[in-house]
Order: sequence, then C-alpha cells, then structure tokens
Amino acid sequence: MEKLRIVFMGTPDFAVGILDSILKNNYEVVGVITAADKPAGRGQKIKYSAVKEYALEYNLNLLQPTNLKDESFLAELKSLNANLQIVVAFRMLPKVVWEMPSLGTFNLHASLLPNYRGAAPINWAIINGEIKTGVTTFFIDDKIDTGAMILSSETEIDPNENAGQLHDRLMNLGSNTVIETLELIEKGQVNTTIQTESDDIKTAYKLNKENCKIDWTKSASEINNLIRGLSPYPASWCFFTDKDQEWNVR
Repeated sequence: MEKLRIVFMGTPDFAVGILDSILKNNYEVVGVITAADKPAGRGQKIKYSAVKEYALEYNLNLLQPTNLKDESFLAELKSLNANLQIVVAFRMLPKVVWEMPSLGTFNLHASLLPNYRGAAPINWAIINGEIKTGVTTFFIDDKIDTGAMILSSETEIDPNENAGQLHDRLMNLGSNTVIETLELIEKGQVNTTIQTESDDIKTAYKLNKENCKIDWTKSASEINNLIRGLSPYPASWCFFTDKDQEWNVR
C-alpha cells in the first residue's frame, strides 16, 4: 500500500471541512494551497480565506500563489514531493500543476456529475427544484468538472431545506467520500467512470445580480426554490415601489 503525501487546494468553509477530515483520518498533508489575501468589506481590511485560517491554526505548510504557472511556485510545489493532490472549491488548475503528482489530482464537486458542473452546484440544485443531489470525486483534466469519476454519494433534498443547510450536509457527505476515495487510491483499487455527454446536462452557472433577481411572473414554487437556493447567501432580491420610491429588497 503506497503511503500518500497530499497537497490540498481549497479556499472556502466547504473546503475546510474536507481538509479537517483528511487530517483527522491521519493522512499526511505536506502542503496547503489557497487564494491570495484580499481586501474585503467597507473598511477594505485584508481577509484571509477560511482554508488559510485553518492552516495557520494547525501550523500547516501554506502556499498562496497569485500565478499558478509561476516558475518559483512550481518549483516550491515540486519540492513538496507530493504523490497526490486534492482540490475542493479552489480554481481551475493548469496542466503543469494537475499532472505533477504520480497518483494524479482529484477534485470533490458538490453535485452528481455530469449534472451541475460549474461554480454554484448547491444553489442551482435547489433553484431548479431537484429532489436529490450529492457529491462526486473525479480526476482533474483540462476542462471544468469533466474528468473521470471515482466515487459519487447521493442524498435527498428536503423541500424546506435552504442552500446553507444543504452546504453543511454535503460538506459532511463530501468528507466521507474523500476518505473513501483516499482508501481506494492507497490500495490501488480505483476504477473510474468516464462522464457521459448529452444536450440535457444541467449547468451550475456562476451567480450574479441578474439570475438572483425574483421574477414575480414565475410560479410560487419556482420563486420559493429561488429564495431557498440563494439563502443565506448571496440572497434573492427584487424591486419594491412605495409612493413612487423604488427600493431594492433582499
């Protein structure tokens, strides 16, 4: 059984839950890669990513490259001598990065692929009124969320559940699925499934102001799904007019 030396890549809270599970299951994480610090809020104070906060708390080896093709970063990444990379809610990787480790690079995605490839799978599953969703691990290739699938785990969506609640459940489900994936890789027992392509595959488009706006011509069920799917963040919105004054209401 090959001992794993893991580089973990991720940014938000969702990724922290997975990283925590990897460490608690006694896997060796030789490096953590997360987004560069950015100013945020009204005061434009520098804000650390959730993964950086966790990495600092547990004294993990932390890298924050601004350019994933930078030669100095690539040299530092190679020096970690990792044989596996895990990506959870990070960014698209260049080929020179994802093909570096001998055992490959796998991603955890919060949907049942090939449906809901893209930036906001949890939100769109609820917005579109799905009754089930799940998580999928897959080996990264040169496109977004299209690689060969390793494992998937399914769960039902409660009709009253919002995106925040589903996020937390999928984080737990994803943690278990990542550990199962690691066990298969350790034992050399991975059997992948190539994703099918069809015209009816649903996409998890990036959320923006326009697709978060409530359309009051839609059915009550569709409006309810939109509100649930965008709660608590980024929140749905609409205009409200009162005595010729127009208000933006969330």
